[in-house]
Amino acid sequence: MLESDSFLHLARPLGPATIGSQPTTAPLNVIVQPQAIFAILDHSLRRNADQERVIGTLLGVRSEDGQDVEIRNCFAVGHTETQEQVEVDMDYQKQMLALHLKANPKEVLVGWYATSAELNTFSALIQNFYGGQGDGTWPYPAVHLTISTEAGKDIDARTYISAPVGVTAERAADSAAFIPVPHEIRYGEAEKSGLELISGAKDNPDRTASVITDIESLEYAIEEVLNMLDRVSRYVEAVIDEEAEPSTALGQFLLNALALAPKVDPEDIERDFNNHIQDVLVVSYLANTIRTQIDLSNRLATAALTMGAGDGLGGSLTNGPGSVDGQRAGRGGRGGRGGKEG
Repeated sequence: MLESDSFLHLARPLGPATIGSQPTTAPLNVIVQPQAIFAILDHSLRRNADQERVIGTLLGVRSEDGQDVEIRNCFAVGHTETQEQVEVDMDYQKQMLALHLKANPKEVLVGWYATSAELNTFSALIQNFYGGQGDGTWPYPAVHLTISTEAGKDIDARTYISAPVGVTAERAADSAAFIPVPHEIRYGEAEKSGLELISGAKDNPDRTASVITDIESLEYAIEEVLNMLDRVSRYVEAVIDEEAEPSTALGQFLLNALALAPKVDPEDIERDFNNHIQDVLVVSYLANTIRTQIDLSNRLATAALTMGAGDGLGGSLTNGPGSVDGQRAGRGGRGGRGGKEG
């Protein structure tokens, strides 16, 4: 007797493939960037009250063999969904996709997202559109990312690709078998700092978090390192005391991590640190001095221009009547000379 979770999968060709371009439904490794998750959550928060889920387009990069996909960006696509039909604004999707590809020429269309874990006939219909030829991801499969946004529950992310099933031609457009594929939410050091800052707002009633200074950030990083060292020390002591199960892989990882640390005496580290602090203070002092001198020079130049303009204006007012009087005197003189000749 077959198990309850067993199934029969029937597949047919995805469509007429060009020479040298074969369709693939092989499992992928999907990497999701945090900014894409944030954009999806923001879209979900701004949805209409009568909408159960929202959808959008996923963009990113794909490896040469198409087996690794990295989701970097996304944008929302308007749609209306009822129990009988679904309407998606595909014209808006095509225009937004063209604009985004102009701004980010290295990215490509990789799939679509939905803020619901449910997979239904409408999901298959949208999946076939994104994975089709022309404006779709053909010959690569479209990635479908689902993000659960239920209040009070953890965010659950899942990724799928689809394979066509053996149905009639009339049902081919809205039929597909969704295949789960592994995914990973990956972030770098810059994203990690931003995530930690944002996560600090969850404990505040107003859901706000202030930006910490560089010194506070350094202090927080040192505390994190000390906590990790303390946790590693407790694990090593537990293994030595035979209170914890040893792990060869973890031991190799710790050995490689310790091998990266430079062998420097604590006195040398303290001396280099103090020298670095002094250099920073000197640079800061010189920068402030230069800034003060530039400000003082600007003030002196402005004062000289102001005083010079005032003298010129006063001379003009003084010489104006004198010039007028001189002209009158000149005319009077000429008149006197004319009278003498007469």
